[in-house]
Amino acid sequence: MRPDWDEYFMEMARVASKRSTCLRRQVGAILVKDNRLLATGYNGAPKGAAHCEIVGCLRKQLKIPSGERHELCRGLHAEQNAIIQAAIYGVSISGATLYCNTKPCGICAKMIVNAEIARIVYAEEYTDQMAEEFLRSADIRLVKFSTE
Repeated sequence: MRPDWDEYFMEMARVASKRSTCLRRQVGAILVKDNRLLATGYNGAPKGAAHCEIVGCLRKQLKIPSGERHELCRGLHAEQNAIIQAAIYGVSISGATLYCNTKPCGICAKMIVNAEIARIVYAEEYTDQMAEEFLRSADIRLVKFSTE
């Protein structure tokens, strides 16, 4: 059966997540506007830096719980990398939809608001009250994707 647009782009986000080098969570993100793919991203270390799968995970070593102390992670989030990719290539993402296999954190939410992304479709929950507040105050639509 032919997938609808949300199914199609969520599958792309899932495939992008396979490129992740994070040892704790594999996340993929896709930016889309008018049903056209604009940019992709996955979580991992910056260009030229050693990946966590090689040097290990500092957050894991320090037993830092998920959702805390993001500044101690050597990687960028998938959403951040998708936004950065669009910027590098001069692609406007204002009004776009972000497809991500995980709901954005507070840091990503702030970037999403300033990038003027209009809608987020996500599969897995990620509890971050600050992210919820930023996205709600900016009237960004959050859509929980379901395969059912």
